[in-house]
Amino acid sequence: MTGPRRPGRWRKSSRSGESTNCVEIGQAPGLVGIRDTKNREGGTLVVGSAAFGALLTAVKAGRLG
Repeated sequence: MTGPRRPGRWRKSSRSGESTNCVEIGQAPGLVGIRDTKNREGGTLVVGSAAFGALLTAVKAGRLG
């Protein structure tokens, strides 16, 4: 995410502890950025807030395998 939509703060789940085996999210108006903590400079997946909410719902329901 670049420019005015770049998130100012990234965060990861408190359940992940000190491990780098997780992802971080950063929010900007209407968007959510997702990146790998092992390779923060490797790129960011950017999705709309509604799509991210649907992804979380599917994960929590166990619908993704």
